[in-house]
Amino acid sequence: MLEIRDLSAFYGNIQALREVSLRVPDTQIVSIVGANGAGKSTLLKSIAGVLPSKTGSISHEGVEISSLAQKAIVERGISLVPEGRQLFTQLSVLDNLHLGAYSYYRRKNKKLISDTLEEVYAMFPRLQERLSQTAGTLSGGEQQMLSIGRALMGRPRLLMLDEPSLGLAPLVVEEILNTIATLNQTGATILLVEQNAGEALQLSHYAYVLETGRVVHEGEGETLLHDPAIEKAYLGGA
Repeated sequence: MLEIRDLSAFYGNIQALREVSLRVPDTQIVSIVGANGAGKSTLLKSIAGVLPSKTGSISHEGVEISSLAQKAIVERGISLVPEGRQLFTQLSVLDNLHLGAYSYYRRKNKKLISDTLEEVYAMFPRLQERLSQTAGTLSGGEQQMLSIGRALMGRPRLLMLDEPSLGLAPLVVEEILNTIATLNQTGATILLVEQNAGEALQLSHYAYVLETGRVVHEGEGETLLHDPAIEKAYLGGA
């Protein structure tokens, strides 16, 4: 689904990623684990085309996308649920969802938009109950549901999530993580950045560990979960 080779990314003269290489196989969950400032969000932004200053190769389904515009990347079936949700807070829940289907409006595919809305409602019934409510007045958990729902409106083949549990109550975190697992079970390919390394590794088929912009460990999620070095550095082990 996605292959990255020797990706380096920059903020001005500051290098945030250093020759990162990784693969995201079709229909799997792959997690990116690391401390704050390791480059996890930068990696997702580079894939999504939000951060244009980069070198290396990003290939999606065999097609090089590193130089594509953000709109073209979304139209290829890659959606990003950004850290902090980044909703249009003054617009309604329904308007936010419709904006996620922008590329289908341009194609005048109203039936597909309607069908996708029903799928989002089935996954997040609370959103259907609050369609006319202003997005900024939702609870934190509901806003995260809306952010995920908006991304799903683009019918992505690759869904990227950046810190989906950040700032949420434990019960809501469990609900969001269960939703991610359910999406994967229905065929979605997922690239996950998650502050809770233990939960991320349990959920993932494969994972990469970033430190200061470099991949320093990789392996199956369950294997890394029980790696003494990973446990000590990221899971609170002795």
